[in-house]
Amino acid sequence: MMEGVKRPPDGLSPVVAVDRRLQTPIYRQVYDGYRAAILDARLKPGQRLPSTRVVAQELQISRIAAVTAFSQLVAEGYVVSQGSAGSYVSNELPDAPRPRGRESSTQVVRAPGTRRLPKSRLAECGGPWLDLRGPFRTNQPAVEEFPAELWGRLVARHARRMPLRQMLYGDDMGLPALREALADYLGTVRSVACTADQIMVVTGSQQALTIAAHALLEPGDSVWIEDPGYGGAHDAFHLAGARIAGVPVDGDGLDVAAGMRRAPRARAAYVTPSHQYPLGMVMSAPRRLQLLEWARRRGAWLLEDDYDSEYRYDGQPLASLYGLDGDARVLYIGTFSKVLFPALRVGYLVVPRDLVPRLRRFREAIDVFPATLHQAVLADFIEEGHFARHLRRMRVIYAERRRALEAALTRELPSMRVVGECAGMHLVLMLPRGARDRELAVRAARSGLAVVPLSSCYSGPAREPGLVLGYGSTRTSEIADAVRRLKSILTSKT
Repeated sequence: MMEGVKRPPDGLSPVVAVDRRLQTPIYRQVYDGYRAAILDARLKPGQRLPSTRVVAQELQISRIAAVTAFSQLVAEGYVVSQGSAGSYVSNELPDAPRPRGRESSTQVVRAPGTRRLPKSRLAECGGPWLDLRGPFRTNQPAVEEFPAELWGRLVARHARRMPLRQMLYGDDMGLPALREALADYLGTVRSVACTADQIMVVTGSQQALTIAAHALLEPGDSVWIEDPGYGGAHDAFHLAGARIAGVPVDGDGLDVAAGMRRAPRARAAYVTPSHQYPLGMVMSAPRRLQLLEWARRRGAWLLEDDYDSEYRYDGQPLASLYGLDGDARVLYIGTFSKVLFPALRVGYLVVPRDLVPRLRRFREAIDVFPATLHQAVLADFIEEGHFARHLRRMRVIYAERRRALEAALTRELPSMRVVGECAGMHLVLMLPRGARDRELAVRAARSGLAVVPLSSCYSGPAREPGLVLGYGSTRTSEIADAVRRLKSILTSKT
C-alpha cells in the first residue's frame, strides 16, 4: 500500500451505468465510469478497488470487459495494479480532479419554504466559546468522573445478549424497561407520580420541547419563556410557529403577573423552576401555585424543564412543579446529558395521560422510535443502583467545585456579585453596569476560558451584564488559576 495515505474502505464500487443499447463498447463504459469517479474524487487516492471478478458480477458483464477496462485505467495512470494485493487508485493522477457538484453560479436557487428560521439561540448563547474545552464551560459535566468501565461492561452484556426483538422496530414511546425504571425513580426522588405509559423517551430536552411545541400549539399561539432563559426553547417554539413572549424573572422565579400583562392569552409557558437557567434561583412555592392557577384558569400548558434538579448542595432537593399539579397541565422534561454524559442522547418527557396519544403520534412522525441498546443499558444502570451511587458521588464533587469557585471569586473580585442558588453546575458573576459582557466573553475565549455572556440569554435588551460560569467540568485544582486569568481580563484597560 502506498505510504502517507489513510486508506478508505476497501473494494467499494462507484455507480457505473452500463447500457447495452449504446454503440459504445461495454469495456469503454466501465472505463468512463471509473475514470469519472476518480476525477470527481468519489474514489480517493489510495483507495482499493473491487476485483474485476466482482465488477463483472455486479454489472452483469463479461470478465473480459472488466479486465479490459481496468487495464486501460492502469495504462493511463489512473489505477495502480499490485498483483494479488489488488488494484488501487493512483496517488499521481494525470488530470486535475474536477470539482464535485455544480458551481454556485449555475445552480438554480429554490426557496426552501416561507417560514424563516431564526438565528440559532443555542449558538447565540454559546458564541465563539461554545466549543471550547477550557474552564467554566456550562454545558459539560465531569465526564472523567463517570464510571465508564462499568458502563462498558453493561453495554457489552446487552450487545452480546441482545434479543432478536430488540433488533426490530421498537416502541415509539421508548423501551418499556427504561420507562418502568424512570417511573419508579421520578416518583421517589422528584414527586412525579406517573406510570411508565406516560413517559416518552427522547434524545434530550431539545427534542422533548420540539415534540411538545408541535403537538400542543397552533401557529401564532403565544408562549411565555423566562427572560433571561434557555436559548433552545426559543428555537423549538419558533419552529412550531409560536409567538414568544419573554417574561422577566425575579428572586421567586418567573414573574407570573408580568406574563399576564405581556401575553394574557398565552397557550403555554416554559419554566425551569428547580434551578432557573441562567440566573439560578429556585421558584418559590407561592409563585409555583400562582403559575399553576394561571394555567388552570387559562387552559394553558406548563413545560417544566427540571434542569439540574439532581444537584442541590444546601438542603434537600425540592419537589417538582409536576408534583403540585392537580389539573394535569404540566409536562415534565428531564435529560441524562448532565448527570451522565451528553453523547448518551437520552432524555424523557412525562405527559398527562390524556395527551399521550397525541404526542405519540407526533413522535411517530418525527423519528418513529428511539434506539434501544443504550436504553436497555441505562435501565440496568438505574435498577442495579449504579445511577444513585453516581449521583451521590457527583454531588460531593460538584459541591466542592462550587465552594472553590465562590471562594476564588470573592477573593479575586470582591466588588462583583455572585448570584444563583447553591445548586446545579453553574453560577453567574454580575458585572458593573455598562460592562460589555459579550466583548469580555470573546476576550476570555481567546484565553481559553469558556464563559457565556449573560446578555446573550435575553430575548430583548439585557437588564444587567454578567458572565455565566460553569464549574461541572472544571477541576477544583484548576479553579483558582482560571479565576485569576478571568480577573486579568475583567480588570484590563484594553
